[in-house]
Amino acid sequence: MALNLEDKKAMVAEVAEVAAKAQSVVAAEYRGLTVGQMTELRSKARAQGVYMRVVKNTLARKAFAGTSFEPVGPKLKGPLVLAFSKDDPGAAARLVKDFAKTNEKLVATLVSLGGQVLPGGDLDKVASLPTREQALSMLLGVLKAPIQKFVATLAEPPAKLARTLAAVRDQKPQAAA
Repeated sequence: MALNLEDKKAMVAEVAEVAAKAQSVVAAEYRGLTVGQMTELRSKARAQGVYMRVVKNTLARKAFAGTSFEPVGPKLKGPLVLAFSKDDPGAAARLVKDFAKTNEKLVATLVSLGGQVLPGGDLDKVASLPTREQALSMLLGVLKAPIQKFVATLAEPPAKLARTLAAVRDQKPQAAA
């Protein structure tokens, strides 16, 4: 379906707005997927907070201009679906990775994160990034570990004394018998 100039400008503006706020983008070739499969992918994307759009590569290049995804533009080739992670940097990568397990026709061609463009093979690395909640819990564990060790060190001498006294108490009745 051909777009007129106003529709193209609106699409470029929409994608540029999303790209300016996104943390990562995954470009995946969707050649061979049925309409039902694409609809399923889009519904999963909405549920996970991922913005997904099929955009002509020339329009995507214009939309990426001035954003951290500008280096992605020259590498866009073929029919691609763009998946943008809004809040969680690994959300789009996890979505594409999980969907590609059951639909081998969806092939990730590139991943961009933090201004770097990675090949599609690095999708697993980005997908394995922790979510915000997981990262915060890992940070809390790291911060809590030294305090726990300090408390355990302070509590050890009295505990050792109590174990020694209990052992002496248990030996006295045996020695008397």
